[in-house]
Parts: sequence; C-alpha cells; structure tokens
Amino acid sequence: MSEIHFVVEVSPDGGFIARALGQSIFTEANDLQNLHQQVHDAVRCHFDEDKAPSCIHLYFSQDEVIPIKWKKCE
Repeated sequence: MSEIHFVVEVSPDGGFIARALGQSIFTEANDLQNLHQQVHDAVRCHFDEDKAPSCIHLYFSQDEVIPIKWKKCE
C-alpha cells in the first residue's frame, strides 16, 4: 500500500476526529499539529513496517446545512 486516506471532521467537543478509509483506524486530537502526530502514530501502529503506506492524505470535511425556502412558481 503506497497511500492511506483519512476523512477529518471537527469534533463537537472541539478538536478533530480522523477516520481512515478502508482501514479500521480512528484517532482524534485537540489541534491540527497533534492530529498529524496522532494519525502518523496510528498508521505506524496499525501496519507492519514492510506493509505500511508511504503517504498519508487528510481530507477535511465540514457539515453544513442549507435551509430551502420555497416560493410558488408563477
């Protein structure tokens, strides 16, 4: 495996939550610098050295709700 991808969300309690896609890896941290370290450590713990990815991608997700106001079409 050459790459691993994580989806990162802002935690309701503050900080960040990161979940790997296709792997059972989950971690969280209070700030971005610590998140980088936590993700790195989690990946190193999850894989044997010869099977570990060489690159980690973080994708930041933000949940946003857009209300729709309906008006009659004429």
